[in-house]
Amino acid sequence: MQNHNIKIKSIRHITHDVLQINTEKPQKFDFTPGQAAEVSINKAGWQNEKRPFTFTSLPQNDYLQFTIKTYPSHKGVTNELLQLKQNDELILHDVFGAISYRSEGFFIAGGAGVTPFISIFRYLRSRNEIGNNKLIFANKTKDDIILKDEFVNILGKNFINILSDEEAEGYSHGFITEDFLKLNITDYNKNIYVCGPPPMMDAMEKILSNLHVDEKLIIKEEV
Repeated sequence: MQNHNIKIKSIRHITHDVLQINTEKPQKFDFTPGQAAEVSINKAGWQNEKRPFTFTSLPQNDYLQFTIKTYPSHKGVTNELLQLKQNDELILHDVFGAISYRSEGFFIAGGAGVTPFISIFRYLRSRNEIGNNKLIFANKTKDDIILKDEFVNILGKNFINILSDEEAEGYSHGFITEDFLKLNITDYNKNIYVCGPPPMMDAMEKILSNLHVDEKLIIKEEV
């Protein structure tokens, strides 16, 4: 795929450590909800520092959007993103991604692992096809929940949160365990979409295996 230089149209924080960046969209550019691209910063010393960022806009939008968790202490690409402003440029490289919507099911996300699901849920809502999909979302605290209000609006009671580092009214506390999934997954013959950091992915794969979920029904990606 050819590379594209794309100007930033807007950049803002949507949580204390998550940026939402809207950019220009190259002509005839397409992707599937759930996919990501290798992205670098068009700035001396950073052009070849590619990182995978998920599209959170819809294919039909006339802009591209990325929702990106930043790690200022790492002094890497995401810290450099925090220095950018409108009209600065990113470089769009290859599009990839293992997660795409197949049919109704259960979505399990840890932290920034929710980003492939943002575009999928926005796409389903745009088509009036949210159905009975359910999102189980694990975070450290309430303040870490990405796009909480939007997910509540889209999913209502099918938006399930669990917090590991904070006890808060209306939220489950702890980690996603086998018992927690048994409470919240009502049909093991539906697709189960999973995305999160490697330790969480390892834990989920073991739990889903214990629950005898068919591997063909598990759609996954690590962040």
